[in-house]
Amino acid sequence: MTSREQQILELIREDPMLPQQAIAARLGISRSAVAGHIMNLTNKGLIKGRGYVLSDAPFVTVIGGANIDIHGKSSKALRAHDSNPGTVHTAAGGVARNVAENLARLGVDCRLISAVGNDQHGEMLMRLSREAGIDVRYVHEFASLPTSTYLSVVDNTGDMQVAIADMGIIDELSAERLRPQQAMLERSALLVLDTNLPDDTLAWLTGMFAERTIFADTVSTTKAVRLEPYLSSIHTLKTSRTEAEALTGLEARTQAQLRRLADHLHSRGVARVFVTRGDQGVFYSTGNRYGVEKPRGTKREVLNAGGAGDAFLAGLAYAWLADLPLDKTLSFALAAADITVSHPATNNPALTLSAVNRAIEAQHAR
Repeated sequence: MTSREQQILELIREDPMLPQQAIAARLGISRSAVAGHIMNLTNKGLIKGRGYVLSDAPFVTVIGGANIDIHGKSSKALRAHDSNPGTVHTAAGGVARNVAENLARLGVDCRLISAVGNDQHGEMLMRLSREAGIDVRYVHEFASLPTSTYLSVVDNTGDMQVAIADMGIIDELSAERLRPQQAMLERSALLVLDTNLPDDTLAWLTGMFAERTIFADTVSTTKAVRLEPYLSSIHTLKTSRTEAEALTGLEARTQAQLRRLADHLHSRGVARVFVTRGDQGVFYSTGNRYGVEKPRGTKREVLNAGGAGDAFLAGLAYAWLADLPLDKTLSFALAAADITVSHPATNNPALTLSAVNRAIEAQHAR
């Protein structure tokens, strides 16, 4: 869809009976040009019949960080304060962008709101995101700032040891810049956000769309606390043990502690809590049901665990859209994460709906 077609579609959403001449006047183009665009939209199946009846399929909007990942892996046990032999590669990343890519690979219509610079890394991010199937029309470009970069180092087992994030550009993704996308956000079947976003944007999103279903990822221990004032608007929270501790100020080492932590989050309004714990599985709580679930079946070789949490959240989002019960939701999300860690990059191009279903079937066959 072209940008002009998108503008016309937005006007039609606001008023399905808007005459073509009025559309032309609003956009400063001729009526005949409007007619041509409407014919194209009809041919694409986006509108049909008189009165411009819209034929939207459900879509998810993911809001947050997009960056270039520079990933280094030591070939032996990592030694601090020394040069370690290993491999280094560059790929598209960022929590929100990763979630969006995984959803797109699972066949979900996914729109990304993020920020990139007008530079080589920004061009790479946009190209790779399009190739993965993400709708990037709502990604904001800034000429004066560099695209975010995330540098991570993992040991020879695939576990991350340290990372540095240069993500100043995301602070430009203010509530004011997102307001033009309000109509699109209101139509989203699900909103997924990460805590890379600045505070005013988190406040606007969780306030303006409090009645919508919002999933959130706490990203890191440093950024997890940003979500604390807005927990009442969060339906599903995906976090790690250390991030959960930073967010709540409570310990989360034992199952009893995790349950108390989850009860605290439920008391603040969060409906579902998922705490990822690496090879110890995931702790989950819905208020009246809680427990620990681990991946089943043959354990895959972990080549990069950095994207496991993002794939898990994408799996949760897919399962929500598919209205799966909790047990199948956990199986689906864990299978998506398991497939992801078997690839050297943060995201695995082999992640598809059929691949996840095959993994689940293999688990239950054992």
